[in-house]
Amino acid sequence: MNAANEIIHQTMRLKIMSALNALRAGTKLEFQELKALLEATDGNLGTHLATLEGAGYIAIEKDFVGKKPRTRVAITRAGRRAFEQHVEYLREVIAGAGGASGASTAS
Repeated sequence: MNAANEIIHQTMRLKIMSALNALRAGTKLEFQELKALLEATDGNLGTHLATLEGAGYIAIEKDFVGKKPRTRVAITRAGRRAFEQHVEYLREVIAGAGGASGASTAS
């Protein structure tokens, strides 16, 4: 069985990685779009993005549009691989739970 990826496993980071993994390779998502999609606060999202960036799972690009700052986020190859491995781990857990002996069902 694959091991859980403790960085990705946290709920908000799993949501971030899911959203970014759904995009074509190289596609960037603006911070405000990601924030709205995940219903996160600036601080909460920023903290989790920093953790994922530190692990090499995402790349953060900061620039300006006119005088307005813009932050865009993209999943890296390493991030996509780590996410896929974590999803496989979750599938194994679910498959194992379905075949667990002694499991009872409520009537």
